[in-house]
Parts: sequence; structure tokens; C-alpha cells
Amino acid sequence: QVQLVESGGGLVQPGGSLRLSCEASTRIFRLYTMGWYHQAPGKQRELVATITGGGSTNYADSVKGRFTISRDNAKNTVYLQMNSLKPEDTGLYYCNADGNPVWGQGTQVTVSS
Repeated sequence: QVQLVESGGGLVQPGGSLRLSCEASTRIFRLYTMGWYHQAPGKQRELVATITGGGSTNYADSVKGRFTISRDNAKNTVYLQMNSLKPEDTGLYYCNADGNPVWGQGTQVTVSS
């Protein structure tokens, strides 16, 4: 099992930016496809971005052009750069490794004026 610790959330105005980080406890981090997930209040968790070990990325339509996922395999860390934030981006953000059954505590993002 991979343990995950997310950080970087906060309160931001619409149109603002945040950078989320997620550190994973695994010696084979570079082999995992990593994903960021968004859970809006009262809704199910949804996948918003993925990145393979080789750096190929994919995004949900709702965040395309605004969010960028990246990774630093030397630091066992995956990032989510969030620009042009909207109120509907509010919620908990989690990262996870493909197939990993354990979830971290998430980091809260609130977009509000």
C-alpha cells in the first residue's frame, strides 16, 4: 500500500491559483500512474487529472486548459497547478496511485469571493 499526504489547499478568490502537492511513500513511485481527484461538497469523488510514470497526462473536460498535473520522481511527489479557479472547483482534493486502495486525508480548496 502507498501512503499519501496532500497539501497546498486554501481559500482563494475566483480567477486565482493554487498549487497542490502530494508526497507518496513508495520506492517505485516512478512506475505508478498518479491521479488527482476532486470531491465537491455532497458529491462523489471524481478524477480530474492523471500522469503516467513517463509523464503522459490526461484531464477531465472541466479542468482542461486550467489545471496542470506534473511529477517529480526524485521527490516521490505529484503536483496539481490550478489556475483560473472557479467556485465549482471548491472541495477536497486527493491524489492516489493507480490501483492503491488507501486514500490520504485530502486538502481543502475553497474558491470564494
